[in-house]
Amino acid sequence: MIQRRSLLKSTAAAAALGVPTLGLTQQSVTLKFHTFMAPMSAVWLTMHKPWMDKVEKESGGRIKFEAYPAMQLGGTPVQLYDQARDGVVDVVWTLPGNTAGRFPRIEVFELPFMLNNAEATSKAYWEYMQTVAADEFKDTHPIALHVHGPGMFHTKSKQIKTPDDLRGLKMRGPTRQVTKLLQAVGATPVGMPLPQIPDALSKGTIDGCVIPWEVVPAVKVHELTKFHTEFPAGHPGLYTTTFVMTMNKAKYESLAPDLKKVIDNNSGLATSAWLGRQQQESDIPGRKSAVERGNTIYTLNQAEAQEFVKRSAAVEKEWVADMDKRGFDGKKLLDTARALIAKHGKA
Repeated sequence: MIQRRSLLKSTAAAAALGVPTLGLTQQSVTLKFHTFMAPMSAVWLTMHKPWMDKVEKESGGRIKFEAYPAMQLGGTPVQLYDQARDGVVDVVWTLPGNTAGRFPRIEVFELPFMLNNAEATSKAYWEYMQTVAADEFKDTHPIALHVHGPGMFHTKSKQIKTPDDLRGLKMRGPTRQVTKLLQAVGATPVGMPLPQIPDALSKGTIDGCVIPWEVVPAVKVHELTKFHTEFPAGHPGLYTTTFVMTMNKAKYESLAPDLKKVIDNNSGLATSAWLGRQQQESDIPGRKSAVERGNTIYTLNQAEAQEFVKRSAAVEKEWVADMDKRGFDGKKLLDTARALIAKHGKA
């Protein structure tokens, strides 16, 4: 009886401190998951919720989530990473590129025409971080890193067939590398987070945007634009965006060993690949939304696509030079990323 009382006291003390000890079972933990994606978006419905459901199931219900899409806990998309770092929330999904230049080495995946497909490139992104950029997200505990399918042009009043067609158009880009790309191919770039796109299109703040098909319905781009330009099948994507799902370090470390294992089993290369694949698969219904509305979709031919490649080449050179100035070997980082993308899959 005395031993049982001592065990109960020890368990209570450990729980109060949030520190699991060997031989003591952590009854349950509730994690706050926060992101900017809308609750009806494909990302939320086909990626975030299934991931949380899987973790809850594999933990036997001992890990539970409070799920907050659309910045419901406050702040802006730009602040999400720091919310995880500071313990305001426990898990976030966000764009590293929301904070321009803060995570410079992983920007290599956002350079023009790097992407072959999202699954392969997501695997490459995870392996790249593990091997040549391990401290890029050192303030948090990374769960998964991935990219979306090919980004493309969506415009209100003009079909884009050549870089010259972009001249004078204000085009939204998600990150600093993509806005540099837009400038290089002739557009006037406007950086802004995804949730601001509908209002900006409605008010004429922008004339169009670059996003992948999957997110088109969530931000009503099929309703607010009439023209879409995609690159030919088998051609590298115009661009992609990097994402990170990451966890507060102290919260992760506070988990009981068996609950840590559940998180670990739903982290890493395989989870990164799954997220990338799920996101690109949502391109199909996203594209269908524009077709059903009667919008015009133009697919560039190989010669037209090559003109965009040619015009954007300087963006890559500038990034390499920037990395060199920061004390990294820019060419080595670029070559590593390319080799990993090739290793993990072909278009």
